[in-house]
Amino acid sequence: MADEYVTCPFCGFEFATQDTLCHHGCPLGAMCRMNRCPNCQYEFAEQPKAVSWVSSLLRRRKRLPELPEHVVSVRDLRPGERARVLCLGGGPSTRHNNLAVFGVVPGADVTLVQQRPAPVLRVGETELAVDPAIAREILVERMEPEPVGS
Repeated sequence: MADEYVTCPFCGFEFATQDTLCHHGCPLGAMCRMNRCPNCQYEFAEQPKAVSWVSSLLRRRKRLPELPEHVVSVRDLRPGERARVLCLGGGPSTRHNNLAVFGVVPGADVTLVQQRPAPVLRVGETELAVDPAIAREILVERMEPEPVGS
């Protein structure tokens, strides 16, 4: 049976329902139609496939306000480009804490390693793959390339 992926309506985390502790550990797991997000522990009811498919078609992307020209998101960087983190967007504070553990904090210098299939950032000696939606919320300022031979 193929894994069914759902998105938590509270934090936006996408996960496979078969991988949740609730699915494996609950004695009512076969009859239960509830999901528990492994990221934020929020419980929510399953939506019928037709409803979730239609809602995903109609969902609008959040638009960022107009930013100054020198401020971009990580999604706007090119591989190999260096930048300084200015701020982390409007995601939950737990997301900010999780990124801080890996060194993604305001003032940190980051290098974009790749954009596809997922953005990968290098912060110091750490390489971190992030969800594209999270990468859009990390606002950075491009840094001038260092001169060759210095």
